[in-house]
Formats: sequence, structure tokens, C-alpha cells
Amino acid sequence: MQLNHYLNFQGQAEAAFNFYRSIFGGEFSNLTRYGELPAQEGFTLSETDKNKILHISLPINEFTELMASDRNDQFCAQNNTVFTQGNNHYISINLEANEQTEAQRLFDALSVNGQIEMPLEKTFWGALYAAFSDQFGVHWMINCQLEES
Repeated sequence: MQLNHYLNFQGQAEAAFNFYRSIFGGEFSNLTRYGELPAQEGFTLSETDKNKILHISLPINEFTELMASDRNDQFCAQNNTVFTQGNNHYISINLEANEQTEAQRLFDALSVNGQIEMPLEKTFWGALYAAFSDQFGVHWMINCQLEES
């Protein structure tokens, strides 16, 4: 299991991560834009939104990655979550394919009396994924990669 910091931005993820890369060095291990999303009924993206960051990762060392995305109002509206500067940080738990049972256990335990943004379910990027805040207001993500990304 790996615990990483996950940040959310409103259109500044790329600029922030270019800044972080200038400080920490290295290369992005992942940079995916909203325009690369598979088509979804009911969601249309402007050309500006298509260029925003869906997910970006910057390895800091062999144990830690700094990750982020630009929040998109269409996707967040379905979960009734609002971007607030200062509460835009998640702890991301990253697990391997053989740890699906552990992913479910962690989700079930950490989300008790919390607020679920997205239940633990399979995603288009080949993972079990969930986002929620626990009963103390701490924001969590669980990502259990099921296949090579």
C-alpha cells in the first residue's frame, strides 16, 4: 500500500505541477486531460475544459507521488461537492490488483459515518476507485489498480 497526497485545483493543476516539477525535478508519470475521457452521456466539455487536467502524477521519490486534478463542475455536481480553496486535499491510498479485498475493507471502515462522493467501483482507467470524507472530515481516495495503466 502507498499513501500519496492528492490535490484539486480549478484550472491551475498544470501550472502548479510545472512549478512543483521545477522544484522536485523528475518527470510526470501520468498526465491525462479531460479531453481524453471516453464519451459519457450528459457530459459535454468546452475546448477549454478538454485541455484541463483530469489526472497528473509527479514522483517525488520511490515511495511518494504528488497527484492532482482540475475539478470539473459537471462531475462534481453529481456528488454535490464544491471546490473550496484549503479543503482541496485528499489522502490517496494506492493498492495493487491483488489487494482488492483490502481496498474494500479500507473503504468500508474509513467511510463509516462519513460522506461518500463516489462509492468503490470499477472505473474506465482499470481500477477500483472511491472518494469520500471520513467522520472527521478528512478526504480520502482509494485506487486499486486492476490492470496495467
